[in-house]
Amino acid sequence: MSRRSRLGMLTPSSNTVLEPTCAALLEGAPAVSCHFARFRVTEISLGESALGQFDNRPMVDAACLLADARVDAICWNGTSAGWLGLDADRVLCEQIRSRTGIPATSSVLALEEIFRRTNVSRLGLVTPYRQDVQARVMETFGSEGFRCIAERHLEISENFAFAGVDADTIRTMIREVASAGPDAITVFCTNLRGAPLVEELEHEIAIPIYDTTSAAIWGALRLAGADPGVVTGWGRLFREVA
Repeated sequence: MSRRSRLGMLTPSSNTVLEPTCAALLEGAPAVSCHFARFRVTEISLGESALGQFDNRPMVDAACLLADARVDAICWNGTSAGWLGLDADRVLCEQIRSRTGIPATSSVLALEEIFRRTNVSRLGLVTPYRQDVQARVMETFGSEGFRCIAERHLEISENFAFAGVDADTIRTMIREVASAGPDAITVFCTNLRGAPLVEELEHEIAIPIYDTTSAAIWGALRLAGADPGVVTGWGRLFREVA
């Protein structure tokens, strides 16, 4: 019997996109399964209560529940490091590894690795967030060496509402950002339905598009010792980024 890979995903409680997206991404990979644990996240803003949702304690506790399923890797499938700073995810992942003995990553840390492996320096950013959150995300990536040269956002703060953004709106945002000629574009929100549009739009605009839910799957597969190439039809990331 071939070895199965089990991926554990930490999921914001009000997110309704990332679970079905992960399942669809892995549909053609029968030797890989995805398992989820939730903790409470309902609002994305820079307010004190919203920032407090990302306290590491409930996240690590949720990771310990995933460890009971003997997953091979744990991934924080959310983008809070965009406004909290990448060190927040680095600390979280080390705490998870220390408590569970299981390697851990996040969608944002995976995205950073993808950018470095593909020599991205000029970035296009698409999110549903408010302007102040968007500015913080741009600052975070800039401090890591990825200068945002074009962005679009939607001024939404309710996490549940992100899932209601329609495909045509996301397509328009990506096309507008693409006009600036970035090295790559990221659809930066795991409750935004960007991943299903990547293959189509990469053919159209000839620029890599890295969706954060896709990045989470890519990073978790690599951490679990599985080949990201088992994912097909979801963009250049899985074909070209080793």
